[in-house]
Amino acid sequence: MNFNATLIGQSITFLVFVWFCMKFIWPPIMNALAERKAKIAEGLAAADRGKHEQELAKKRATETLQEAKQQAAEIIHRAEKRAADIVDEAKHDAVEEGNRVKAAAQAEIEQEVNRARETLRGQVVEIATAGAARILKRELDASANDELIKDLVTRI
Repeated sequence: MNFNATLIGQSITFLVFVWFCMKFIWPPIMNALAERKAKIAEGLAAADRGKHEQELAKKRATETLQEAKQQAAEIIHRAEKRAADIVDEAKHDAVEEGNRVKAAAQAEIEQEVNRARETLRGQVVEIATAGAARILKRELDASANDELIKDLVTRI
């Protein structure tokens, strides 16, 4: 056995093996590693974009929430103002209604007073004629009685 021939044969076989690996095995492995590296980089970039989008979504949600709170406060303020206006309007209507009722009652009182005066005048006239009849001790005829009543009514 010759170590030189074996060594040369082994060297040639090794070189063919290295060439074969470099030609057929190494490129697919390198491509697979490059693809994996690209996928990892893409995943990291997507994670960064996701974090950024999450922060933006949080900001938008906070802004939307603040805007909704502001709108709710404005709506509540308008509702309170409208309620106060309604209360003031109701008070005003109640005062007007009270004044109308008071005026109607006052007019009714005046009518009752006038009726009472007229009734009282009639009674006074009757008493006066009765008194005059007693004083004169005679009964007056109807036409003279009417003239006397008219005269007393105008004086009273």
